[in-house]
Amino acid sequence: MTASATDVLGAIGNTPLVQLRRIVPPGSARVVAKLESANPTGSMKDRMARAAIAGAVADGRLSPGATVVEYTGGTTGISLALVCAALGHRLEIVFGDAFSEEKALTMRAFGANVTVVPSRDGRITEALIQEMIRVAGEISRRPGHWWCDQLNNHDAVAGYHALGEELWRQTGGHVDAFVQSVGSAHSIHGTARALRGHRPELQVFAVEPAESAVLSGGPSGAHLIEGIGIGFVPPLWHRDEVDAILGVSTAEAKAMTRRLAREEGILGGTSTGANVAAALRVAERLGPAATVATIVCDSGLRYLSTDVFRAG
Repeated sequence: MTASATDVLGAIGNTPLVQLRRIVPPGSARVVAKLESANPTGSMKDRMARAAIAGAVADGRLSPGATVVEYTGGTTGISLALVCAALGHRLEIVFGDAFSEEKALTMRAFGANVTVVPSRDGRITEALIQEMIRVAGEISRRPGHWWCDQLNNHDAVAGYHALGEELWRQTGGHVDAFVQSVGSAHSIHGTARALRGHRPELQVFAVEPAESAVLSGGPSGAHLIEGIGIGFVPPLWHRDEVDAILGVSTAEAKAMTRRLAREEGILGGTSTGANVAAALRVAERLGPAATVATIVCDSGLRYLSTDVFRAG
């Protein structure tokens, strides 16, 4: 019998791993996906939020009762809101109106105060992200406030080491490639480093929006894949730890998100659709003897107000 968690934060991690059956073409590698939607808030970001807060508490940057500040497209904010609620910290969130309404509502439900920054045409752009960062920086200068600053937070990377260890155990040590989309770059690096601790020759594939392929040296652009593609190279991105970078368009990500729900019974967001679309390319390249792992980043329940599930 599995021991019960001592509190809600103890319920983070140890998520299921499933094999994709119906959307993987014949002759391709086995494709497995970590159901991070099974975390308490329905997102892998619960891992990094817990790690970031724990690190700040441990070294005294975050004192008891202090207020946490963060800019977010919503998913990190929801996870921070959960952790802050569980530990008794207030939370100031800077959010953009290019992201789903469910995310703002969920952060507020956990007790966060949400400041909304307007976007241009409801699209995710570098200008929107930079303005969110600027506003969060201003708020963080208030007395008794600590800025999580996810893009520059080294503790957040460590939150994903356990995900890699879980993947290794759940596959029985059979992982040939890992595919993950890039926002802050914490999840791809933290997970891959843990996996490469067991298998140094693991192939790692980064995924970014085709419309804003800055990791590949392309121009910054607008897209609608929430949670990834911030429009500039994230500060803690390490190109030397990635074998290749794959671009997936918003249209392709949305189409795959719908297919996952209808053909595999997996309800994820558009970053998950991008992950799987890219993973299928890698699986075709590697062939049937290999195993490709990727992540269901979060639950599709937080995207029902968007158009992703409304198309045919």
